[in-house]
Amino acid sequence: MRKMYRVRVQILPKEGVFDPQGQTVKGALEKLGFEKVKEVRLGKLIEIVLDAEDESQVKERTKAMCEKLLANPIIETYQLLDVEEVS
Repeated sequence: MRKMYRVRVQILPKEGVFDPQGQTVKGALEKLGFEKVKEVRLGKLIEIVLDAEDESQVKERTKAMCEKLLANPIIETYQLLDVEEVS
């Protein structure tokens, strides 16, 4: 029986890849008095709702989506944050 699942994926620049948005936010935080901030990396949070047989199928499909479209493997990493069944 197929079920509906919500999955959240976090995509961030790889370590060592220049992140101009992160640098801009870091500079703004410093100007606001948060001078102890050492690094800011900005990324994306993607939420997808899909139907699947089970959670393992959701993870497999989500990985394929990330590798084919959602993340640029040259400069970004992705991480599956959570999977939850929804009604």
